[in-house]
Amino acid sequence: MNGPIFGEFLGMLVLILMGDGVCANVLLKDSKGGNSGWIVITAGWGIAVLCGIITSLGVGGVAHLNPVVTIALAVANGTYETVVPYIAAQMAGAFCAGILVWLIYLPHWEITEDKGAKLGIFCTAPAIRNIPTNALCEFLVTILLVVVGFSIGSKGLAANGLTAGFGPYLWGMLIWGIGLSLGGPTGYAINPARDLGPRIAHQLLPIAGKGGSDWGYALVPILAPLLGGIVGAIICKATGIL
Repeated sequence: MNGPIFGEFLGMLVLILMGDGVCANVLLKDSKGGNSGWIVITAGWGIAVLCGIITSLGVGGVAHLNPVVTIALAVANGTYETVVPYIAAQMAGAFCAGILVWLIYLPHWEITEDKGAKLGIFCTAPAIRNIPTNALCEFLVTILLVVVGFSIGSKGLAANGLTAGFGPYLWGMLIWGIGLSLGGPTGYAINPARDLGPRIAHQLLPIAGKGGSDWGYALVPILAPLLGGIVGAIICKATGIL
């Protein structure tokens, strides 16, 4: 199996398996990485993005791995044919990854008492719950993601294109940097599928001692990044990045 749609599925599965996996490693009781902190989580997510991109490209994919990227490119290019199948594949990959994280850390759920920590392995939550400011944070940080991310492939950075295979490393560093600098307020979802797919898995899985899936907050990491991606695409077109 290969091609763009399968690449979106498999790349997203790898990305979320490793990203949610590092959260599980840090947050679940008696894990080897227990209480190792935010630096480990942000580094793990940066490496997860790198590995997801490499996997997607390795099977003939396009490595969007984020509805924001898919929609931003569609807005910039005026072509929308791939939006629905790509996002569906991204969602499926993220959901399946949530199941795998649950299975890999199976003995640890029951002995972990913190229901919020269990949910935080699958999806994001704000440090201070204030829906308007949480949405503003996700909106602005996603604009940054799109503008800097698309600058990686711009002619202004490399007129003849980057050396093959170099781009994924820069995307991984970008995600790591965003997490370190701007991830504190909301946990930097910046990717609706990354948040929604595993959140659905949390809702459906028989996770020992889990709480609710916080659907009252879920629209923030879905809608705010999508709006930010559209604005980011407009900025990229206006400035010649795309």
